Amino acid sequence: MPDMGVIAKQSIRGALANYAGVAIGFLTTFFVLTRCLTAEEVGMTRVMVDAAMLFSSLAQLGTNSSLVRFFPYFKDGGKNHGVFGWAVLAPLVGFAVFAMAFLLFRDALVGAYVEQSPLLSDYLYLLPMLTFFALYTTVFETASSVLLRITVPKLVREVGIRLFNLVAYLLYGAGVIGFDLFVWLFCGSYGLAMLLNLFYLVRVGHVSFRIERGFLDREMARQIVQYSLFMTATILAGNIPLLNSLFLGAKLGLGSAGVYAIAFYIANVVEVPYRSLGAISKPVIAQAVKDDNWGEVSRLARQVSLHQLIFSCLIFCLIWINLDVLFAMLPNGDQYAAGLWVVCLLGLAKIVNSSFSIAADILNFSRRYPVSLLFIVMLTVLALWLNNSLIGVWQLNGSAAATLLSYVAYFVVLLLYVRIRLGVGLFSAGQLKMMVIAVVMLAMGWVWRQWVEPLFGTMMIVSAVCKTLLVTAFAAWAVYAWRVSDTVCSMIDSRLPRRGHKQR
Repeated sequence: MPDMGVIAKQSIRGALANYAGVAIGFLTTFFVLTRCLTAEEVGMTRVMVDAAMLFSSLAQLGTNSSLVRFFPYFKDGGKNHGVFGWAVLAPLVGFAVFAMAFLLFRDALVGAYVEQSPLLSDYLYLLPMLTFFALYTTVFETASSVLLRITVPKLVREVGIRLFNLVAYLLYGAGVIGFDLFVWLFCGSYGLAMLLNLFYLVRVGHVSFRIERGFLDREMARQIVQYSLFMTATILAGNIPLLNSLFLGAKLGLGSAGVYAIAFYIANVVEVPYRSLGAISKPVIAQAVKDDNWGEVSRLARQVSLHQLIFSCLIFCLIWINLDVLFAMLPNGDQYAAGLWVVCLLGLAKIVNSSFSIAADILNFSRRYPVSLLFIVMLTVLALWLNNSLIGVWQLNGSAAATLLSYVAYFVVLLLYVRIRLGVGLFSAGQLKMMVIAVVMLAMGWVWRQWVEPLFGTMMIVSAVCKTLLVTAFAAWAVYAWRVSDTVCSMIDSRLPRRGHKQR
């Protein structure tokens, strides 16, 4: 079984792909998107994507989760005994159900947005196509992850789609194409990503989409179907943030959804390490659960949770101490600065989710996975109620607060259950150390803003760069000197020049 070092190396490769996407996304979102599109148009594209991601998650029928959990049972050297064929077929059934539901309820869906968001209602007919593309982009990406190949799919999702969209933004902003063609190109970028992921999966090797009906006995088939359908019912847990833009579009209009979208993108950077570390660690933990090796599960869970907290806290702190500079540089920044506290609240929610979501994975991989349905129902009901209640009181901030509060309540209950019933604890001394370091980083940023930044005058960017370098250097030194993570310290030690042996 791969150790944490192997997982870390794979995760770093995936994270590099993610951060390449973040760099492109930063330039695209803050210096192209906000210049070429109005806030209403930004909100329209965000709501379309969020709706497609939500519906595609439901249309998966739990296939991605079951593929991760049951792949160890199908894996046999270079053979996979048709598991990828089932992984492609089941979502097709789910998509057919979604398409029929969309046709039946399309008028009601249009009616929910036509008053506050008329622009969105004009393009809802493209939602099934976008949902299909998003569905199979994720399916093929998950298939690659169980083969421990995540770098290329991450490049496609984080870099490829953003580059495709960048071309569409520039063409529309320059007046070369109209808004209708822009929306088609925007949706088509996800179709191209789907095809690229499929091509890569086939090139990886050891992949066959031929279904071997004789391999599955009745009991195993029953377990897979039962688990997949169960995961369909629990899929809303990972998609609570998607509900926010849908609520905002219906209640406050696409302009508010556009402001929220920019704030959401900034906060979403906090979760980037989770996308790679989570993707590579889930199959390993699923194997340990299958082997009934709960000591290994606990060790991996603490390591994953700790490293998620380290990286998410570092990123959040660096974003927060530079947020005023970021909005000042942003085209139409005064309009989007209304999302300042949205970034803070969503960033904290991302820290909580990325640091502790491994507990939900462990529960879902275990025999007690039906219990997670109760937690999901609690989370979903709480998120819907808080969104409906707080948006009317705090507007944009209310939606972000709803996400944070619902996540905190959910994980408190979940972590207690996993600790008591499965004997898996995620907390360690390193996490407490990291939170102390994060508080000091934020304090350094505040001190700099109050007393040092005025000395730079109009050289705002120079001040931000110096502040970032200072705070980052402190964080790196503190994590290493305080031995927050043995894995991180070992990786640093291996790259430091070795001290010469003393001469005898």
